[in-house]
Amino acid sequence: MDFSATSNIQLLVLDVDGTIAGKSNTISAKVKQAIFAVQARGIQVAIATGRMYRSALRFHQEIRSNLPLIAYQGAWIQDPVTQKILSHLPVSEHAALKLLDYFEQPELRQLLSVHFYIDDQLYVREITEETALYAQRSGINPIPVGDLRPFCHRKPTKILALCDDKSVIEQLLGNLRRQYTPAELYLTTSVATFFEATHPLANKGLGVRYLAEEVLGLQSANVMTVGDNFNDAEMLQYASIGIAMGNAPEGVQRLAQWVAPDVEEDGVAVAIEKFLLS
Repeated sequence: MDFSATSNIQLLVLDVDGTIAGKSNTISAKVKQAIFAVQARGIQVAIATGRMYRSALRFHQEIRSNLPLIAYQGAWIQDPVTQKILSHLPVSEHAALKLLDYFEQPELRQLLSVHFYIDDQLYVREITEETALYAQRSGINPIPVGDLRPFCHRKPTKILALCDDKSVIEQLLGNLRRQYTPAELYLTTSVATFFEATHPLANKGLGVRYLAEEVLGLQSANVMTVGDNFNDAEMLQYASIGIAMGNAPEGVQRLAQWVAPDVEEDGVAVAIEKFLLS
């Protein structure tokens, strides 16, 4: 790749899970030091995550970012300093009801834990084992409500279906991509066991573009992004330097200009040192 492009970078955008946070669910000292070093050079650093805003906030604070936080794959962008929500693109009531109908088919109902995110709260039918593990890692308290149908009119920011069996999620994604066009819903996986649905204009690529161009007055040539999964694809393609983690699926690595070491090997710190500090 053209290393002269690295001198133009003014914004670094990082995913959380699998990128700056691995199994420990924390940011290592080495990664933090690298982030602080680029900030000292005048490069701004932001977070773009599929996580809830409230769940992502501690990472945003830990890297001392003063930029808006891109949460829910870009469906929710909020400035933690002013508390102002700059952009919110929820799933329509009609789409939420249709997805719920699909998830509640007898053969799927027993396999899936369904999550509705409304007003930065997590609503679930019941607290399954998968939901309990998810809530623990996210540091949030899910609200069990039984039937999710009455909540569809409140337009969820994101809808998530979890299943331990990766093949179920793969099949789900394939089937629903045949039923919905990209103009109707944005469908992706953030990890192999998480199916995610958001508003058609809510993805990390458009979220990063909004932050760069509308908020900061920059262009894609000024942006470097780092991510590890299919929900990072659009932001890796938008940036002039898109970096995939060593733990990213092969399909994601192929979209990147460079592949960093694994998250457990502080890959983000290595990428920062190579492209922005050398």
